[in-house]
Amino acid sequence: MADLRVHNFAKVLVDYSTRIQPGDRVLIEATTLGEELVQELFTLILERGGHPYVGLQLVETKELKLRYGSEAQALHTDELLAYAYEHFEARIRVWSEANTKATSGADPKLQSAMLKSESPILETQMRRGAAGEFKWCTTMTPTRAYAMQADMGFEAYKDFFYKAVHALEKDPVKYWEAIQTRQQKYVDALAGHDKVELRGPNVELTLSIKDRIFKNSFGKHNLPDGEVFTGPVETSLNGWVRYTYPAMYRGTVVEGAELRFKDGMVVEAKADKEEAFLKAVIGTDEGSSRVGEFAIGLNDDIDRFTGFILLDEKIGGSFHMALGAGYPETGSVNKSAVHWDMICDLRTDSEILVDGDVFYKDGKFVI
Repeated sequence: MADLRVHNFAKVLVDYSTRIQPGDRVLIEATTLGEELVQELFTLILERGGHPYVGLQLVETKELKLRYGSEAQALHTDELLAYAYEHFEARIRVWSEANTKATSGADPKLQSAMLKSESPILETQMRRGAAGEFKWCTTMTPTRAYAMQADMGFEAYKDFFYKAVHALEKDPVKYWEAIQTRQQKYVDALAGHDKVELRGPNVELTLSIKDRIFKNSFGKHNLPDGEVFTGPVETSLNGWVRYTYPAMYRGTVVEGAELRFKDGMVVEAKADKEEAFLKAVIGTDEGSSRVGEFAIGLNDDIDRFTGFILLDEKIGGSFHMALGAGYPETGSVNKSAVHWDMICDLRTDSEILVDGDVFYKDGKFVI
């Protein structure tokens, strides 16, 4: 019997997140493990008058490319994806991995080359998305690999996930609209300010949000969702942060990552595990050593670290920053092949000050 939660989740993605209209060409990206959700998306897009295109990959594709490909092949941009991102009206990406460690241990040089190959695609997404020409949403579907990484049973993980996306709400769209209203008051309060200070046992950092725009993230581009974010002034970061959760990227787990910034640039990077990978990614291009996103997680239904960034960056009581590409709609001008979110807990002895006033303390807004 089909899982009703999958059908309801697909409806949220099609009718709310990407708002599919008649004639829309929609790319669905997934692996073969996402088949159940892909079928629901495919059917609903047809019912809405759209044109679904399925980009279904084998679960081992990236591992095979890094294992058997050359640097020149890793640098080659996927021309089919590039065309869809440039010309289609929408895309829905469904992360659906069978092995979250599949690319761990791969040559960092090849991994960096693969990131560079994807840079034009990411830049197109950012540019057309900011212009309102491209409706995109990134999500996931529960797999046993994700459940194992979260130290949960598969059925328990599915319950956790579908609660986080609210697939069984009586009216999921109304729920996410209510989240929009609640979070908008934080966005409004942050508008027009300049200096942000983060203080706590794992962070002593200042940055500027002058003339930058905070965005309210409530289920349009990500599901699960629940955060407010902006692009900090690129040259403004000074201080240090020690990320309390493992920083995971492209199947590689960096533990104990600690970064020190001077005038916006990473000047020192350390890690307890995979430090070479961390430094290789930071050195990918000019923009990968700067921060493109600063965000505060607000989803209290995500109350544990799962090892998957789409969930973890929304953890209530945390903040995260992304090295690399920023979102142009926030005012960010940082461009990079990289967009690597790293998360730090703020629920204990921590605060955020904005122009000298305490806005946030021990995991909660106090305004």
